[in-house]
Amino acid sequence: MIRSPLITVMVQAVRKAGRALVRDFGEVENLQVSLKGPANFVSSADRKAEDTLFAELSRARPGYGFTMEERGRVEGTDPANEWVVDPLDGTTNFLHGIPLFAISLALVRNGVPFAGVIFNPVSDELYVAEKGQGAYLNDRRLRVAARRKLSDSVVGCGIPHLGRGDHAKFQKELALVQSQVAGVRRTGAAALDLAWVAAGRFDGFWERDLSPWDMAAGVILIREAGGYVSDLDGGDQSLDKGHIIAGNEVIREDLIKLLKKA
Repeated sequence: MIRSPLITVMVQAVRKAGRALVRDFGEVENLQVSLKGPANFVSSADRKAEDTLFAELSRARPGYGFTMEERGRVEGTDPANEWVVDPLDGTTNFLHGIPLFAISLALVRNGVPFAGVIFNPVSDELYVAEKGQGAYLNDRRLRVAARRKLSDSVVGCGIPHLGRGDHAKFQKELALVQSQVAGVRRTGAAALDLAWVAAGRFDGFWERDLSPWDMAAGVILIREAGGYVSDLDGGDQSLDKGHIIAGNEVIREDLIKLLKKA
């Protein structure tokens, strides 16, 4: 595990927010039977987690700015450093009692992800990375999968849903990918999908219509695990363009070529 002061601050913040999310997650099953349903409760849990992260990080690094899912952009006095925060990635999973969700926290320095933490508080899986220091899951060093053939690979993706995304385009992409790979998976939380690429669980991943807080921590995790991340055009503008593709060098390139055919 990385023990730098920066990572220590980030880990302490996500663990504090994570404890509250676990307590709230325990209440979701009871709320499923209520007439009103759990949606309002979940949005409250999301906001509480963000409030905790904002308070902890502001105290530890008072000059840094923020880009947050709920608050939006908060300018800091240090223009080089910005926290990019998703307090609850996988809200729909949380809402349905599915234990696949995460807090995603990145420090973006001069426009480039410098450090990242992705934390699933239910499973207590803590993914951390800092530029030049490697990537870790708890105390285990991470490396992306070494498979070189799509036919041997399991690939993660995002699936457009009601009111979001280009469904027809995705169906074309999926048809091409599923005909070439060993399996396609979707967790429902993009941050976890990217963390799983870093951990070698997924050989590759692609998704469109994402926000910076969905991707920033995953970008540095994959790069520090020896992987390659780009936008779907092969460039380095994922956070700006809102789409991402990742894997080892060979799998990412092969996926880009395949998706371009769609």
